[in-house]
Amino acid sequence: MQVSGAQGPSVTSYAYKASLIGSAHRFELTDAGLSWHIAGRSGLWRYDEISAIRLSFRPVSMQQHRFRADVSHSSGGRIRILSTSWQTAALMAPQDNGFRDFIIELHARMAQAGSRAELTAGLGRKTYAAVLAFLAVLTVAMTGLLIRALVIGEFAGALFIIGFAALFAWQVGGFVRRNQPHSYSFDRVPKALLP
Repeated sequence: MQVSGAQGPSVTSYAYKASLIGSAHRFELTDAGLSWHIAGRSGLWRYDEISAIRLSFRPVSMQQHRFRADVSHSSGGRIRILSTSWQTAALMAPQDNGFRDFIIELHARMAQAGSRAELTAGLGRKTYAAVLAFLAVLTVAMTGLLIRALVIGEFAGALFIIGFAALFAWQVGGFVRRNQPHSYSFDRVPKALLP
């Protein structure tokens, strides 16, 4: 992230590589609005034309600490901003400070412009309900397997099930907790969805 000097116009920038091939996705917060450059396309969205922002926690196998902001325009366009950048075929690097500062500044500029954008956090309500239903079914199945292992005296199997359940709860618990759907305001950007 870069901020220009006090004499020139105020510009905050952020960039990340969404894939190994192709150019970086570049974003700038200028006095005129959000300027973006993605895969040969570019645009400038005034802050009062941004209709929605959704913040979420989106870990992937190569980067367990990844955040995402989906920014929607009143005309129907949408851009995605990620907190990680591809470095090599085996390395996806976090850009925590730059992402956090950029998102907070975007919210501040939108508030200053009098934006009436819908600000939501986490997954969509239907998606979140589906995740909870899947976890409930999985919990019932694992409990059944644990009881069966204890009844037939397979204590090694029971320990394996307990260990697997603990690891799964640790891995998935943070995702479920952080992505609980809710609305927020410009002055209360959810810290759980920022690195």
